[in-house]
Amino acid sequence: MILYLHGFDATSPGNHEKMRQLQFIDKDVRLVSYSTLHPKHDMQHLLNEVSRQLLQSDDTNPIIIGVGLGAYWAERIGFLNGIRSVLINPNLNPQDNMVGKIDRPEEYADIAGKCVSEFRVKNQGKALVILSRQDQVNDNQSVSEQLSSFYQICWDEEQPHKFPVLASHLPQINSFKQA
Repeated sequence: MILYLHGFDATSPGNHEKMRQLQFIDKDVRLVSYSTLHPKHDMQHLLNEVSRQLLQSDDTNPIIIGVGLGAYWAERIGFLNGIRSVLINPNLNPQDNMVGKIDRPEEYADIAGKCVSEFRVKNQGKALVILSRQDQVNDNQSVSEQLSSFYQICWDEEQPHKFPVLASHLPQINSFKQA
């Protein structure tokens, strides 16, 4: 089973396309949607929904995949649910770069402060990070510097922030899922 978390643009048709591409790895790809506007509510909703989805599946190797803001959540929710995650162009600092887009961006800082201390150390090796060199939203060099001590980093030379075409990375994602 692959759980897919969309980014800030929840209604983008690219989400459906990415889910279709992920079906080449696993036929059971499930969208886990959230509001994107209310971080504390989103976190509780995602924790509950992912736990429910895991209980409904007999897959012994599920993964959670997120793009952008979805990758922010995939890392945390994956850790808290004990499953591995794939982070595509993760937005690591929504409290700084989403001001004016969400109602209470400061809640992300609050969530980070209340999260398990040093969770990345405890989650080391349990995430695969795919970063675009052509990302027009994130400073992915900075993202790489923040995450490379904990997770494997794979670079993509062509895809933009929303990463519409996963095809060249499906073998990596599949190997990570099967490991």
